[in-house]
Amino acid sequence: MFEVKTIALFIITALAEIIGCYLPYLWLKEDKSIFLLIPAAVSLALFAWLLTLHPAAAGRVYAAYGGVYICVALLWLWAVDGVKLTMWDLVGGAVALLGMAIIIFAPKSA
Repeated sequence: MFEVKTIALFIITALAEIIGCYLPYLWLKEDKSIFLLIPAAVSLALFAWLLTLHPAAAGRVYAAYGGVYICVALLWLWAVDGVKLTMWDLVGGAVALLGMAIIIFAPKSA
């Protein structure tokens, strides 16, 4: 159950970060309202807070989180941006998830 909770928390964290960065992108590149910066700031603050909820050391959490972030970003590319993922995207995402699993779930010495 620890593994499922950890991965779910990573996914929610990645979504908070991506949304927090995507909203300013819409303002800067797509000429959307500057008021998008308000929910963007809230989302990025949520992202930072979510990272603190992990029991592992901060550096290990950041390293492992990167693998999940890559996969969520690829899913965002497909679902939001409408870009078809390539086989290389899928292989890269799988490698990133494998790296995350090795970092976060490997036995730790006391």
